[in-house]
Amino acid sequence: MTGRFFLFLGSLSMGALIGAWLGGPWVALIAVMALACGWFVRDAWRATRALAWLRQGEGAPGTRLGGAWGEALDRVRRLLHEKARERAASEQRLHTFLAALQASPNGVLLLDATGHIQWCNQMAAQHFGLDAQRDHMQSIANLLRDPAFGGYLATGDFTGDVVLNGRESTPAHPVRLSVHLYPYGDGQRLMLSRDITALEQAEAMRRDFVANVSHEIRTPLTVLAGFVETLQTLALQPPERARYLDLMAGQARRMRDLVQDLLTLSRLEADTPPPLDHWTPVDELLTRCGQEARALSRQLLPADQAPHRWRFPAPEQLVDAGAIAGAPSELHSALSNLLANAVRHTPAGGCIAMSWERQADGSARLAVCDDGPGIAPEHLQRLTERFYRIDRDRSREHGGTGLGLAIVKHVAQRHGAQLQISSTLGEGSQFALVFPSERLVSGTSSGS
Repeated sequence: MTGRFFLFLGSLSMGALIGAWLGGPWVALIAVMALACGWFVRDAWRATRALAWLRQGEGAPGTRLGGAWGEALDRVRRLLHEKARERAASEQRLHTFLAALQASPNGVLLLDATGHIQWCNQMAAQHFGLDAQRDHMQSIANLLRDPAFGGYLATGDFTGDVVLNGRESTPAHPVRLSVHLYPYGDGQRLMLSRDITALEQAEAMRRDFVANVSHEIRTPLTVLAGFVETLQTLALQPPERARYLDLMAGQARRMRDLVQDLLTLSRLEADTPPPLDHWTPVDELLTRCGQEARALSRQLLPADQAPHRWRFPAPEQLVDAGAIAGAPSELHSALSNLLANAVRHTPAGGCIAMSWERQADGSARLAVCDDGPGIAPEHLQRLTERFYRIDRDRSREHGGTGLGLAIVKHVAQRHGAQLQISSTLGEGSQFALVFPSERLVSGTSSGS
């Protein structure tokens, strides 16, 4: 700036000297005034161009100016470029933040001080049936008319959450949402929604499980206590005393089986995945479980009733059956439970069949069939629930714990297998385990 001032003074001095040399003092004065006016006119023209650029924006033509105004415009241009970069970076951070909120498994809504929706993510829109564009700046109290939420807003106490029914909730498939408001800023509020349907179902299952276990254990304990009191207070004849002791032993076995099944389920849920390098020969598994099923049948059926009929693969048919990779005890437990259920629910003289078939895709199907009373369609989806029984009195009569199919389901999951259940009332039922090819080996290459 100082250099330009001295240039201005130098120009005036040079004009004055030239004017004095050409025509005297008056000509020198006129030359100085002309140079000054020209300098100021040029400066005014540059100022006008600079103001035009500032008014029209950075894209206006002819913005390259010299002099002080040109330097000022260059500095302004650099500042604008820097601000633009900062704005772009801020917008990028905002887009990243909003994208993260969109990816959240929870619903997120931003409400202003009056409760109007400033922004919501897709999960919140799904939870409450909102449209991000249509419902922008709409009152959340008008869109969410659940009385529990209205009371939650009215109290102004947001230290806890409120649980509501989801928009897609039905009696058959309930959807439960936890909604929590968090005040921030100048009266604004962050509203978070979370689907807790699975948590509530798990809690209900836990309560039912505890209640069922308590009930299942309390019943035999009550019977045992009654028999013990009878033996302690009455003088019984040896035959009657033996009968009571047999009944007590039966109740003790029932409690033992229940505890054993509970421990098995607990181990299946907590244990490491079954190994892929330990092989259980199919022929040994089917033969052993078949022998146990026949023994259980003889134990449950009275001597005066017709025995069960069996259709099991002959030993020579299982020579090339191969082996299954996994835990032998778990595979034995699964197949034993399927056969025990068939024995308990097949009437005297009925037929129980077991088969092993390799499929075209390399998998194998292990099936247990019976011609018992069958199962109604509405029960099929719930058969693997713990303690679920179609006929509670009949199941207890035959000694079932209500945990057998739950064990089978867990074993199947741990071995990558599928549990398939089909049944027709009056015709019988079929339970099958389909093992994937990677868990199988052909007969001659199997090992234990």
